[in-house]
Amino acid sequence: MNTTIFKEYDIRGTYPTEINEETAYIIGKSYGSYIQEKLKIHKCVIGHDNRLSSPSLYENMKNGILNSGCNVIDYGLVTTPMHYYTRYLDHTMGIMVTASHNPKDDNGFKFSFDSLANARGKMIVDFKEYTLKGEFLDGKGLFEKRDVTSAYLKYMQDNIQMGDRKLKVVIDPGNGTTSIIVKECHNLFPNLDITYICAENDGTFPNHHPDPAVEENLTFLKEKVLEEKADIGISYDGDGDRLGIIDEFATFVPADKLLIIALRAIRNEIQNPTFLYDVKCTKALEDEIRKLNAIPYMERTGTSYTEATTKEKNIPLGGELSGHIFFNDRGPEICSGIYDGLRYLEILSKTNLPFSKLLDGITEYISTPEIKIPCANENKFSIIEKVKEYVQQKNYQACFMDGARVTFEDGWALIRASNTGPNITLRFEAKTKEFLNQIQKEFTLLVTKLIS
Repeated sequence: MNTTIFKEYDIRGTYPTEINEETAYIIGKSYGSYIQEKLKIHKCVIGHDNRLSSPSLYENMKNGILNSGCNVIDYGLVTTPMHYYTRYLDHTMGIMVTASHNPKDDNGFKFSFDSLANARGKMIVDFKEYTLKGEFLDGKGLFEKRDVTSAYLKYMQDNIQMGDRKLKVVIDPGNGTTSIIVKECHNLFPNLDITYICAENDGTFPNHHPDPAVEENLTFLKEKVLEEKADIGISYDGDGDRLGIIDEFATFVPADKLLIIALRAIRNEIQNPTFLYDVKCTKALEDEIRKLNAIPYMERTGTSYTEATTKEKNIPLGGELSGHIFFNDRGPEICSGIYDGLRYLEILSKTNLPFSKLLDGITEYISTPEIKIPCANENKFSIIEKVKEYVQQKNYQACFMDGARVTFEDGWALIRASNTGPNITLRFEAKTKEFLNQIQKEFTLLVTKLIS
């Protein structure tokens, strides 16, 4: 088995060179054995996304689990949030065949060992060691097939409180797995006039790459919003746990600014005035949290970490720049891009303001997008250690929870190793363009030199 497929919070690789049907069977048998032996759990839920390789990987993974003696509840083709909801409904752990927003030829597995979030950190290391050891249980588990669609739609209906304003909306599922359920979810709310694009279920992703955090993937959505004179445009990633939003002018609204809109909307409705965000997020978010007499909580990047902390500390709202947003103030939090989008439509439906005006009054900073510098997986973490040494030698103020987030009086720089690809990821923010250019040049040159 190619051990590089074990990432920080899931398993991912290219099909069939790094992940294939044999890999899937081994992962399944290991997972079924592990949760029985280590956690004393004897049933699990499983699902898969719409990638072309997912059905065959899924069947082999399922057979592996069953042959460990673990019972299986099979939900078939589902979005990742639908899979998370089955974990909640069935009070058990689970494993999902998906590579999230990765290219169409990739695939992988998201899996859980507790009720908070997917496996992460040491959990992955322990599972990797257990899997490579190869000492699995043998047995014949029981198999049951179920459908979560009606329960998932009820979850949406019960936890969205749409206002009276009629909204014109464009939605782009990017041909990802949300295509199987997105229309049914939005049909629950009659004040939504929706135009869909790229909404056919097609795991080849023929129109564009399904990663809404990358603005260039929203070109078709922008064109349609302007053409339809829509109030808002919403897109989802390949497995449906992230979203991207553009306003009525087809201007991309980064997820950290979406969090500002959400926290303004729910601040007076919640008891725990704590809001979580990851190290990539704008300082404007922290500023807004403090303006609202609330408590900012910065966490390392990685949905498994941020989601777990949000639930563990009962934080009503959390999120990441990548587009994962956790509304934890009503029903069970399931990291659903569709649900998150509906919450923003709810907010907009209760005001006469255009979406662009919901950010009025925020502190203005100049930010770069995420900058990815290619770096081999086996080298990227040692590069980050050298960056940390440089930062300490310069006596810069820094946080090292996830790479190095270096704070200056007029801005900040983030240098971290990507947990999902062979890259060093950088982001910069400052009060002036001049200082932004200065810190960006300093750390980009540093990382480039260290890699070479």
